[in-house]
Amino acid sequence: MKDFLKSEAMASLLGDLDVPLITRYASPEMVGIFTPQNRHGTWRRLWLALAEAEAELGLLADDGKSARIKPSQLEALKKHLDDIDFAAVAKHEKRLRHDVMAHLHALGDVCPEVSDILHLGATSCYVTDNAELILMRDGLALLEGKLASAIHALGGFARRHREMATLGFTHFQPAQLTTVGKRACLWIQDLLIDLAEISHRRATLPFRGVKGTTGTQASFLSLFHGDHAKVRALDKLVAKKMGFDKVFPVTGQTYPRKIDSQILDALSGLGQSTHKWGTDLRLLSHRQEVDEPFEKEQVGSSAMAYKRNPMRAERMCGLARYLMTLPANAAQTAATQWLERTLDDSVNRRLSIPQAFLAADAVLRIAQNLAGGLVANPDVIRREVDRYLPYMATENLLMAAVAAGGDRQEVHEVIRRHSHAVTQALKQGSLKNDLLERLGADPAFARVDIAKVMAEGAFTGRAAEQVDEFLAEEVEPALAPYRTLLGQTAELHV
Repeated sequence: MKDFLKSEAMASLLGDLDVPLITRYASPEMVGIFTPQNRHGTWRRLWLALAEAEAELGLLADDGKSARIKPSQLEALKKHLDDIDFAAVAKHEKRLRHDVMAHLHALGDVCPEVSDILHLGATSCYVTDNAELILMRDGLALLEGKLASAIHALGGFARRHREMATLGFTHFQPAQLTTVGKRACLWIQDLLIDLAEISHRRATLPFRGVKGTTGTQASFLSLFHGDHAKVRALDKLVAKKMGFDKVFPVTGQTYPRKIDSQILDALSGLGQSTHKWGTDLRLLSHRQEVDEPFEKEQVGSSAMAYKRNPMRAERMCGLARYLMTLPANAAQTAATQWLERTLDDSVNRRLSIPQAFLAADAVLRIAQNLAGGLVANPDVIRREVDRYLPYMATENLLMAAVAAGGDRQEVHEVIRRHSHAVTQALKQGSLKNDLLERLGADPAFARVDIAKVMAEGAFTGRAAEQVDEFLAEEVEPALAPYRTLLGQTAELHV
């Protein structure tokens, strides 16, 4: 596949089209999964697997004695799995108006000795549906590795900054302190949920198998002269040859379109998590507390040369937002299938499924790049902490004043009144937060050693310890299956 991605054939398939998900954002590996070459090469492998399985189960010719499928035919078919003449296919499809039949004819043209054993007992969905499941399985596996690598890199950032105190925000207003590492763990936790969901969808993905035109397997039962056991064995054997342990027990002509909906929902979840993370990075970039990678000659603006925009996080958000719109297609398709099948699903799925995987891959390329290059700016962070720390300390001071005999509600009112006065002064140009001095001069705090309270205050709570525990107890076990993939980096096209 790697050679094909660099070949003239790949270029000719794309032509002069500028499809950004392909040419700009997604990785060559993910693009390769959904190329016509890979898809239709998979069709041919499915035809081979079916013929092999039918032969292994003793499919007989019409005379009831000789083998229907000869070893020489299987060997011939194996030589023509990838030499797809798409120009010939196009000519056949123009005449036949049927893509599967066009590919059967094109294969028969180059390998005529196998024409009478191809597609025996099968309907078009044998290749189209089973191939889609294979492509999605491979796409999910690729996404898993990239997501695990991004989580691993982000975990390193969290570990390095486990103790770095920073302002926590609620309503995007300064709240209690947290740490830079603890905040990163919030991003990781969302991504871990996505990793578990994507892994689950891949691991439990069934194969459609060999079910026939309406799912009854009538055609295969006829081929095997009424032998139910062999038809059941055929279903499982073809699935095994294509790398699946589980087969749908019943289908109509297609596998349940609910599967597409579940998978695209999982990819949408990834979009939701990365969009939230990207939005946080954009806010922190505005505050100059955390920067995304910025290369030596990178240009932030064609007009404003001084600018350093968070363009990676912005692009991740934009792609994630597009990704989150796609599951509605799969949901509506699943909801509107008629009886054993209808064909309005085909064109929608040709668009929405590959685009969802390409968009998810593009999002993760940026996520890997971001996670591996985030920069915390400690001086800026510390300055902001110092500016707001007096506010953060008021809860501890309140408890100290009450312990010294003060009335809780009265002390609360004193703190409220002084805090708002300080805030108003800051808004009018004051450069210093003098809340602690104001409280120290108030009779309500006469018996409180404010300096001692400040020195002993655990203003970040257990944030650093939570980072350690979360990484050790949640992240490391979740990433263990992907150990060989960790440390991957992603080079962005732009």
